[in-house]
Amino acid sequence: MALIMHSGSVNKNVYKALIAAEYLGVDIKMADNFQMGVSNKTPEFLKMNPIGKIPVLETPDGAVFESNAIARYVAHLKPGNSLVGSSPIEYGQIEQWIDFSSFELDTNFRGWIMPRLGYATYIRPAEEAYIAGAKRGLEALNTHLASHTFLVGHAVTLADIILTCNMLYGFKMLMTKSFTSEYPHVERYFWTMVNQPNFSKIIGEVKQADAVLPIPSAKKPEQPKEAKPKPEPKKEAPKPKPEATAGEEEEAPKPKAKNPLDLLPPSKMVLDDWKRLYSNTKTNFREVAIKGFWDMYDPEGYSLWFCNYKYNDENTVSFVTMNKVGGFLQRMDLARKYAFGKMLIIGSEPPFKVKGLWLFRGPEIPKFVMDECYDMELYEWTKVDLSDEAQKERVNQMIEDQEPFEGEALLDAKCFK
Repeated sequence: MALIMHSGSVNKNVYKALIAAEYLGVDIKMADNFQMGVSNKTPEFLKMNPIGKIPVLETPDGAVFESNAIARYVAHLKPGNSLVGSSPIEYGQIEQWIDFSSFELDTNFRGWIMPRLGYATYIRPAEEAYIAGAKRGLEALNTHLASHTFLVGHAVTLADIILTCNMLYGFKMLMTKSFTSEYPHVERYFWTMVNQPNFSKIIGEVKQADAVLPIPSAKKPEQPKEAKPKPEPKKEAPKPKPEATAGEEEEAPKPKAKNPLDLLPPSKMVLDDWKRLYSNTKTNFREVAIKGFWDMYDPEGYSLWFCNYKYNDENTVSFVTMNKVGGFLQRMDLARKYAFGKMLIIGSEPPFKVKGLWLFRGPEIPKFVMDECYDMELYEWTKVDLSDEAQKERVNQMIEDQEPFEGEALLDAKCFK
């Protein structure tokens, strides 16, 4: 059985293993007809990676996920090769630079680029923090490369492959020449690496960004103040409407399409009553609000869901994590008439966990919410089993913001109502 890479696209995370394979003469095939959002949700894929993330490398001995782990696996397929070093100290230093590239560079480039690609809310202070972090990492790297051609030893190692791949999108979409000129040794190193035959065969030609990727905006551009508005064309007097003749009727205005949730059978639970009870209960919360919730709850008209953020390992900055959750709740405004939610940010130190509880009208998560709020795909959703007393108690604890929650402190708790 050949090595098979499962991924929706060939990107910098896939490049790591493919470049290592080029150095060793190892053959890796891309999975046929892989469709992100479909293929990675099949039972077969989830057996390889229970969280459903890509890439995943399928091997004769089992599957490996996480891009750095996959690259490490490939690099060790042929013992004694230079990619993994020739001594314990070289091996340790290779691992050191792999970790450095992940935590000091990739994390900051990712935080910088995701809002500009439209995958996260743009928050200027958060971006400034990521840029400062990237600069700190680049300064340290520049100092090291002032006296080293490669990161470790005198030849390309796995550390060079992973670090170069982690800088790739930074150079292509974020860092202009004026930005990187402050780090001349990093520039020399990067262009040396991407022009190595085993690199260029996989990643192709690399062109540095001429400008930073722009921030997406939903606003229409404002008209410049000095521009004079164009004169409106002269309106003709409306022509009299011919009277309807026998057998003709004026077309009635089309009624606005109703939300499918408004067409559900009436529920005994009035969502606004619950939201009011939740907001107004200041003492004896268990006895008043929680009891009131279960008295009101209609399992035929509503459903309860737990959610768990898929990428908690990326939640390394507290205020960025809180802003991420705040942006999600803002984008859920379209469901305010049909939902109630609690989002908990858990942990006293990073990485922070984000978990939530949601009450939705209807037996399933509304389709229009799944279609229109992209954050929904960032969470694993599990329907609450009301026959399980432990799950019901977890619902109570999340509504109540109980602390500690599941043995950990709460950094923050947010309510959607």
